[in-house]
Amino acid sequence: MLKTTPLHGKFGVIVHDVDLREVTREHLFGEIRQLFEEHSALLFPAQQISDADHTRLAELFGPLENREAMASGRDVPFEVSPVSNEKGEGSVTAAESLHTLNLQANMLWHTDSTFLPVPALVNLLTATVLPSRGGETELASTRAGWAEMPQAMRDKLKDAVIWHRLSHSRKKISPELGAMPVMNRWPDRPWKAIWPNPVTGEEALYIASHSFAIEGMGLGEGEALIDEAIAFCTRPEAVYSHKWNVGDVLIWDERAVLHRGRPWPYEEPRTLRSICCSATENDGLAAVRVV
Repeated sequence: MLKTTPLHGKFGVIVHDVDLREVTREHLFGEIRQLFEEHSALLFPAQQISDADHTRLAELFGPLENREAMASGRDVPFEVSPVSNEKGEGSVTAAESLHTLNLQANMLWHTDSTFLPVPALVNLLTATVLPSRGGETELASTRAGWAEMPQAMRDKLKDAVIWHRLSHSRKKISPELGAMPVMNRWPDRPWKAIWPNPVTGEEALYIASHSFAIEGMGLGEGEALIDEAIAFCTRPEAVYSHKWNVGDVLIWDERAVLHRGRPWPYEEPRTLRSICCSATENDGLAAVRVV
């Protein structure tokens, strides 16, 4: 049995004494996947994984999310996504650049890929270059948030359909960023507000900074409810803030966890490497799909 300790009082565990390079479908992954279903977030400290190791581990969770292939409708080689302000040769993108502003949009509470035709199941994130301070990644459980939410708010959300748009979150940071073609290449996407876990049966609120409307409500009323629900799920006592060490691997359930980055001195480099995997029917996709 894997050795674990709590990550936060409401969700998540730290998994000890595991070398992720040695994990295969037959060796340890079954236990890791069960922890993922039960606890929603897993931290594996002090790993030494290459991009190939990272990719191989992610493939155990499901299909690799390849946005370029999704957008173009053709086969595009998969690449691990850098979340980085590095330009190479020791330089970094300017603090006011659209690239850095897009990184700052990740500092809004969000769920990855809610605007895609197939949403994400999981993000596997690791740190390779860190600044002198700041740059934390914060997590909050929407499973715990939903369970604790006041009944009046739950009643408004339990049967809701929420619409998602990438440019909506980007416009909050910069109208110019939100207007970029790459931020507008996906049609608006509806998902049911509650995603039950098919293994544990527990429900989670499926919501993001990309959420811009609730079907059947006026835009102002819907957006106010979205903001209120996210604020409830991310109350300070409900948040885990991860201070990175190089090599840490943080894995979380996109069906049940909100996350955000935190600021750092933008003249300093910071690079995380991320892989998302797409949800499948086995992950309860039908329960959240609007038909």
